[in-house]
Amino acid sequence: MNYVIINSEECKGCRLCIESCPKNCLMMGSNINTIGYQYAEFQSEQCTACGICYYVCPELGAITVVKEDKASKMKEVKKNE
Repeated sequence: MNYVIINSEECKGCRLCIESCPKNCLMMGSNINTIGYQYAEFQSEQCTACGICYYVCPELGAITVVKEDKASKMKEVKKNE
Protein backbone atom coordinates (compact mmCIF):
# COMPACT_ATOMS: atom_id res chain seq x y z
CA MET A 1 0.00 0.00 0.00
CA ASN A 2 1.24 3.47 -0.87
CA TYR A 3 0.83 6.18 1.71
CA VAL A 4 1.86 9.64 2.85
CA ILE A 5 3.36 10.57 6.20
CA ILE A 6 2.63 14.10 7.39
CA ASN A 7 4.98 15.49 10.02
CA SER A 8 2.39 17.32 12.13
CA GLU A 9 4.99 19.64 13.67
CA GLU A 10 6.22 20.81 10.24
CA CYS A 11 2.80 21.27 8.61
CA LYS A 12 1.51 24.85 8.64
CA GLY A 13 -1.96 23.99 7.34
CA CYS A 14 -1.66 25.75 3.97
CA ARG A 15 -3.77 23.00 2.31
CA LEU A 16 -1.73 22.96 -0.91
CA CYS A 17 -1.24 19.20 -0.60
CA ILE A 18 -4.95 18.63 -0.05
CA GLU A 19 -5.94 20.74 -3.03
CA SER A 20 -3.38 19.13 -5.33
CA CYS A 21 -3.97 15.43 -4.53
CA PRO A 22 -5.63 13.84 -7.58
CA LYS A 23 -7.07 10.97 -5.49
CA ASN A 24 -8.24 13.11 -2.52
CA CYS A 25 -6.10 11.12 -0.09
CA LEU A 26 -5.40 14.04 2.22
CA MET A 27 -7.70 16.07 4.41
CA MET A 28 -7.41 18.74 7.05
CA GLY A 29 -7.35 17.12 10.45
CA SER A 30 -9.05 18.46 13.55
CA ASN A 31 -5.95 18.43 15.76
CA ILE A 32 -3.62 21.37 16.37
CA ASN A 33 0.18 21.06 16.49
CA THR A 34 2.38 22.64 19.18
CA ILE A 35 2.82 25.87 17.21
CA GLY A 36 -0.93 26.36 16.76
CA TYR A 37 -1.59 25.08 13.25
CA GLN A 38 -4.26 22.65 12.19
CA TYR A 39 -2.42 20.09 10.05
CA ALA A 40 -3.16 17.82 7.09
CA GLU A 41 -3.69 14.08 7.53
CA PHE A 42 -3.53 11.07 5.22
CA GLN A 43 -6.96 9.40 4.96
CA SER A 44 -7.19 7.06 1.99
CA GLU A 45 -5.99 3.80 0.50
CA GLN A 46 -6.31 5.26 -3.01
CA CYS A 47 -2.80 6.79 -2.92
CA THR A 48 -0.70 6.19 -6.03
CA ALA A 49 2.45 7.74 -4.48
CA CYS A 50 2.54 10.30 -7.30
CA GLY A 51 4.41 12.76 -5.09
CA ILE A 52 2.44 15.85 -6.05
CA CYS A 53 1.74 16.63 -2.38
CA TYR A 54 5.46 16.44 -1.64
CA TYR A 55 6.39 18.82 -4.45
CA VAL A 56 3.76 21.47 -3.68
CA CYS A 57 4.50 21.57 0.05
CA PRO A 58 6.48 24.69 1.01
CA GLU A 59 7.74 23.08 4.24
CA LEU A 60 10.77 20.85 3.76
CA GLY A 61 10.35 17.63 5.72
CA ALA A 62 6.61 17.97 6.26
CA ILE A 63 5.60 15.28 3.76
CA THR A 64 7.08 11.88 3.05
CA VAL A 65 5.61 9.73 0.27
CA VAL A 66 6.01 5.98 0.65
CA LYS A 67 5.63 3.75 -2.39
CA GLU A 68 5.49 0.03 -1.80
CA ASP A 69 7.42 -1.79 -4.48
CA LYS A 70 6.29 -5.03 -6.11
CA ALA A 71 9.10 -7.04 -4.50
CA SER A 72 7.83 -6.12 -1.02
CA LYS A 73 4.31 -7.16 -2.00
CA MET A 74 5.52 -10.53 -3.31
CA LYS A 75 7.48 -11.19 -0.10
CA GLU A 76 4.39 -10.42 1.96
CA VAL A 77 2.20 -12.70 -0.16
CA LYS A 78 4.69 -15.59 0.10
CA LYS A 79 5.05 -15.00 3.83
CA ASN A 80 1.28 -15.31 4.31
CA GLU A 81 0.94 -18.52 2.28
